[in-house]
Amino acid sequence: MFFASSNICLGWDGVDNETGASVEIGKGNLVRSGQTIEIYDHGSGEYRDVDVQSIQRSGGSVEVEVYDSESGEYRTLEMDD
Repeated sequence: MFFASSNICLGWDGVDNETGASVEIGKGNLVRSGQTIEIYDHGSGEYRDVDVQSIQRSGGSVEVEVYDSESGEYRTLEMDD
């Protein structure tokens, strides 16, 4: 038997601190300083490649600062712990 489930873990969910838009870091991305990762920005409806600048635990979440070279902006993503 085959069961389809919409509860499959596809990534790491969070929010862009500046825009308030939901973001998702796709499964299989190595989230480490110096690495390029792919995120999905639900606010713009786009996938973006961003460079991880820093990672810090903050209470019940993890702040991931990234640089988006396409837009030339730094973004702080607050990811669920």
